[in-house]
Amino acid sequence: MAEQICYYELLGVSKGAGKPEIDKAYRRLAIKYHPDSNRDDDNAVQRFKEVSEAYEVLSDPDKRARYDQFGHAGVSGNSGPQFTDVEDIFEAFGDVFGGSVFGDMFGGGRGGGRRKRVRRGGDVRCDVTLTLEEAATGVRKEVNFSRRVTCGECEGSGAAKGSQPQPCVACGGVGQVIQSAGILRVQTSCPHCGGAGKVIRDPCRKCKGHGLEERQVSLDVDIPAGVDDGMRVRITGEGEASPDGGPPGDAYCFVKVKEHSLFHRDGPNLILQLPIGYSQAVLGAEIEVPTLDGPETLTVSKGTRSGEVFRLRGRGMPDPRGGRRGDLLVQTFIEVPKKVNEKQEKLLRQLAELDDEHVMPERRSFLEKIKHFFEPEESDVK
Repeated sequence: MAEQICYYELLGVSKGAGKPEIDKAYRRLAIKYHPDSNRDDDNAVQRFKEVSEAYEVLSDPDKRARYDQFGHAGVSGNSGPQFTDVEDIFEAFGDVFGGSVFGDMFGGGRGGGRRKRVRRGGDVRCDVTLTLEEAATGVRKEVNFSRRVTCGECEGSGAAKGSQPQPCVACGGVGQVIQSAGILRVQTSCPHCGGAGKVIRDPCRKCKGHGLEERQVSLDVDIPAGVDDGMRVRITGEGEASPDGGPPGDAYCFVKVKEHSLFHRDGPNLILQLPIGYSQAVLGAEIEVPTLDGPETLTVSKGTRSGEVFRLRGRGMPDPRGGRRGDLLVQTFIEVPKKVNEKQEKLLRQLAELDDEHVMPERRSFLEKIKHFFEPEESDVK
């Protein structure tokens, strides 16, 4: 597929489209370009691969976020679409249609008949709180959360000891039923057993027939350097167990970064408010400022005004994706003392007298503007 083609345009959805809208668009296009309906049309088969690649990215929140930020480069390589054969697509996305649609929709030519759908375990959430220093360097943290695991009493069967689940008579134990609409035949989950393919007559008392029980777990999670408040770290395979032998879900660790007493974060950059004295602003100074890497000398130039910003490059936050490190922005403000001693007051009064004798250019311009404001022009005087 040509990389220049926008995935949103391929599916005919907007960039703000939700998962249900993307699923619906893919179902419509997959049926339209399905190879079994276009046996002599190579273009349709190619189009089928293209829309499947687009769906593979846009249906995954992590890949979609990378695609939205970096385009096709963000999902290229091992993390991007790898479909080289139509069979791969049949295997990957059959459940988008509520069952193994590609195995039975067009006469059951592929997949060798109906098979029981294996469900993936659910995802779980955990939270971790970091200091700014921990977020800057990366850290290994212990997180605690609850997840459902295979019931130890019934070993996941859901049935009480001494009994066994019975095959569902409505679907023949496969968990799927076929619904016909004209020429289309679509598989959906069996309404009688909920897709499990079995019915439990005598449920396990511990898990109440679910085959899963709640359990508290503790995990050590490696948080990469540069994470920001609200980001999440995916822990593959640490979610809930599958109810029918499928792969487990994932755990998503959401990051909270505490506010810092000195630094304010603005994306990859850090901002430091630095108070300086009047004499330092006028004469210039060498001032030691804090950074996350230790103290560093900042040269404040002569005539620095309140609010001026000095940039220390590479002293901000790392990029969690491996890009360039941010900067430290030092914003100065002139600190005016509320009280002065007798000697300071005397010197300041002498300075004030000198200011009246030698008015600086900008102040002189401002005074001229005030003069013209309060003195109307001669043409305005009757």
